[in-house]
Amino acid sequence: MNDTFLQSPHRRWNALKREWVLVSPHRTQRPWQGQTEETAKPTTAQYDPTCYLCPGNTRAGGHITPDYSGTFVFENDYAALKPDVTPATFDLASAGLLRAETERGICRVVCFDPRHDLTLATMELPAIRRVVATWAEQAAELGADPKIQYVQIFENRGAMMGASNPHPHGQIWATEHIPNEPALELASQLEYFAAHESPLLSDYLSLELKQAERIVAENNTWVALVPFWAVWPFELMLLPKQYVSSIDTLSEEQREGLAAMLQQVAAGYNRVFDTPFPYSMGLHSAPTDGEPHPEWLMHLHFYPPLLRSATVRKFMVGFELLGSPQRDITPESAADTLRKVMAQS
Repeated sequence: MNDTFLQSPHRRWNALKREWVLVSPHRTQRPWQGQTEETAKPTTAQYDPTCYLCPGNTRAGGHITPDYSGTFVFENDYAALKPDVTPATFDLASAGLLRAETERGICRVVCFDPRHDLTLATMELPAIRRVVATWAEQAAELGADPKIQYVQIFENRGAMMGASNPHPHGQIWATEHIPNEPALELASQLEYFAAHESPLLSDYLSLELKQAERIVAENNTWVALVPFWAVWPFELMLLPKQYVSSIDTLSEEQREGLAAMLQQVAAGYNRVFDTPFPYSMGLHSAPTDGEPHPEWLMHLHFYPPLLRSATVRKFMVGFELLGSPQRDITPESAADTLRKVMAQS
């Protein structure tokens, strides 16, 4: 991009969600007298007797976590969704203004490793490969349920992102309807595929690889890049080089490559500000609604909140809530920073 866009206010089109993002690169030098966060400290104990996800401990709901050695999956003791809700709808005066409907679903927790002190950044590659395999198994099982139209796999890492427990774990929410974010992505990808007969994200990746400005890391099967339309300061998207729509249909080579990329990204993030990096990460596979989805390219989103240091975070307030998303540092600048730390061993 030329200097006009790298130095001046402008807006960028998010083709995946069909919305604009305001970019204000001239604001990067503004003084900060707002809230600062405590610096995150790494967990050091391999076992914590008070942690309900450590092997052998009793969880808050009274269940005992078994003495597992790899990954461990269980039904969330405080699930946001239930599978046995009686279907019902509400629409006051049939006006379409006060509407509600029941939502059935399943919520599970995935413990990545029995060791309390590990993260994706510090786990060995075979262990992360087991996590990928567990995600695939869960996606296939839950997606086969005719009541389930979407399987959302995600991880909240760090207290700043609302993680209630530092033990390495993520969650899976399988829902009766397609949630808002995947629904927006689905509409965009369907429209693009109808016009171009190729997946939107496949064509987008081809352009990014040619330009190379926002590429952060890549291996034989996966690419990590800062999206052209990124909102969060150090946001990343992981895209497969070969077409695949869902995690449960990844080849063995793609699974190995994804595990390696997850390790590289998580470890690289920690080097940006020399602190355990908080983030929300999630997989977007194709819906499990029984329809073919040739338009959908599987991808992963990383949304870390840190802005300019380990103690200053990005707040989504004011104009972001009332107008449109906005960022200060350009995606190209963020990619340059991330590219350097991802390259370190």
